[in-house]
Amino acid sequence: MTNRRRIVVAIVSLVVVIVVVTNFSVSRSRNLRLSNIDNLAGMSSLISSENSKKQDEFFKKLEKMQQQLYSKQEERLKNLERQNEYLIEQIKLMRTPPDTFSLREKLAFMVPYDPKTKFPAYVWQTWKHGLNDDRFDAVFKEGQAQWAVKNPGFVHELFNDDTTFATVKHLYQHAPEVVEAYKSMPEVILKMDFFKYLILFAKGGVYADVDTVPLQPVPNWIPENVSPKELGIIIAVCSDSKSANWRSDTVRRLEFGNFVIQSKPGHPILREIIALITENTLRLRRTLKDGEQLTLDGSPNQKSLAISKWTGSGIWTDTILEYLNDYVRSSIYQSVSWKDFHALEMPKLVSDILVLPIKSFASTVEVPKDGKISDPIAFVKHYSANIWKSG
Repeated sequence: MTNRRRIVVAIVSLVVVIVVVTNFSVSRSRNLRLSNIDNLAGMSSLISSENSKKQDEFFKKLEKMQQQLYSKQEERLKNLERQNEYLIEQIKLMRTPPDTFSLREKLAFMVPYDPKTKFPAYVWQTWKHGLNDDRFDAVFKEGQAQWAVKNPGFVHELFNDDTTFATVKHLYQHAPEVVEAYKSMPEVILKMDFFKYLILFAKGGVYADVDTVPLQPVPNWIPENVSPKELGIIIAVCSDSKSANWRSDTVRRLEFGNFVIQSKPGHPILREIIALITENTLRLRRTLKDGEQLTLDGSPNQKSLAISKWTGSGIWTDTILEYLNDYVRSSIYQSVSWKDFHALEMPKLVSDILVLPIKSFASTVEVPKDGKISDPIAFVKHYSANIWKSG
């Protein structure tokens, strides 16, 4: 009996030991699994974080590559555009008009007029001295600089006496009579007036005398309700006399200024005035005896009127009004006279010509330091310094 009890106690004790050992093993295994799960979760989080960083770095590199590729494509396109423009210019220069053509036909052949083209982004200026010359007045130098500052996307070129003649010879090599007329002119102001029309006809863009200061960027000149495709040329009235004695000061009672002009290349008005000036100059030269040179004689006022008739605002005004009264070219079927622009206060579109009031290109406002203009149609200040008559 005693032996049986001992055996039972031993078995029970063994079972208890086995249960305890088993529970301990299961608990340890569970803890180990939980620990492994925690470790795996930590590793997964670490891997996920590393992957996220790598993805961010990858996308940044990809974005940088895309930007570099875009920049290279933009540069290639710009190079192609420049090459295309150069080729077009070379093709134009290779276009040799037949010898049988009249001067007007030669000019039309050399620079065909496309009214739907854009206004070229050029600003042309002339001055008898270079920018580094001490005789270049500081006021005019500042005005010249402002044309570039106000129009950063424009090509800005300043010509002097030497470069103007070289440019005329280059652009008008197939119209030698134009070059001959330019060479024959007795005064610098005549040549500079003539050059305005020559450079605008060949290249288009804006011509501005050196004694002007832009108050607003060139694109602001066109009203919002007017499409640039409707326009071929932009001008402004420069004088509008109310005096009965206006003939003593001006060729016409109302005149359009030529100190600031914007035009598309090949415009018929420019073609006509170039032909007129060339023909008039060569006709005057034919009246001379051997060895004689053309001259401008008379009092300062008489010389001023002669210049206006020869190359200045007088012949410029006549040419514009003749164009407007030619319905084949202007598509205007009623008569147009100076009275249509008398006391003009707002921009006026006539045919493809945008005519601005006097205050637009000859504003009396002072150049503001802060750049704010009180008059929305004040575009240019003109000092009217008679700069070609002295210095």
